[in-house]
Amino acid sequence: MLRLRGVGKVYDAWASTPAPEVLVRFEFTKMTDEEAQEIAGWRYDPPYDFYDWVSDPEDLAEFLDPHRRGDDYFSAFDEKGALVGSFQFKRDGKVVGVGLRLRPDLTGKGLGHGFLLAGLEFARRSFSPGLFRLSVATFNERAIKVYEGVGFVQRRIYRHETNGGVYEFLEMERRA
Repeated sequence: MLRLRGVGKVYDAWASTPAPEVLVRFEFTKMTDEEAQEIAGWRYDPPYDFYDWVSDPEDLAEFLDPHRRGDDYFSAFDEKGALVGSFQFKRDGKVVGVGLRLRPDLTGKGLGHGFLLAGLEFARRSFSPGLFRLSVATFNERAIKVYEGVGFVQRRIYRHETNGGVYEFLEMERRA
């Protein structure tokens, strides 16, 4: 994959791993169709397969349509240029809604904290929000722990229809 220098924005983030803390760098660029196709093919182990794009055909159709995807989706690359995740930043005034995915083989390895902080810093510099907001399925205790670890606080639990059913979600917020 060829990317021009200076096109993306590079952010450093500390990632906690079983080894001593290491500096991880992420580059964020507007998502291309090819990257969306690759991410749509990612498959997570149960119970996280709930987050597979194929689990919700309507969401998948939006994700793969560049017009519907708009300027909200960004790809994240590591220092070697490998696609490691994605972010969605939905802007609504001074509030930025955050959605994120880390490549399945990288989950559960202590990278979530640094990955999320780097994405939030990218969004803070790019969009100047006052508040970040995200939602997470209540069963995903691993993600909730990461979100709380970077300063998100629980706001409300609500039920949402997705993936062919109705599920509980936790809305969380943090100041930008």
